[in-house]
Amino acid sequence: MKESEIERHFVWTVETMGGKTYKFTSPGVRGVADRVACLPDGSTWFVELKTKGGKLSKLQEHFGATMRQLNQKYTVIWTLEGIQKWSLDLTKK
Repeated sequence: MKESEIERHFVWTVETMGGKTYKFTSPGVRGVADRVACLPDGSTWFVELKTKGGKLSKLQEHFGATMRQLNQKYTVIWTLEGIQKWSLDLTKK
């Protein structure tokens, strides 16, 4: 499965939840998450999407660590099943 297919499914899932996603780019800063998801509960997530077997670059690992240090909501999702688990976990809260 291609990363673009996982990304499309992620966008669809967030919209089904009543949220919005934005493709995230930050000129001059490499390694930022692929998507920012704004959910109806007021939470904002930085989400890196990968294919099964994909690998985070050192810059992506650094971005994730920085987000966690800043108490931001950050996750890496590797599969369609991972998207489903992420969304179900959020709806249980």
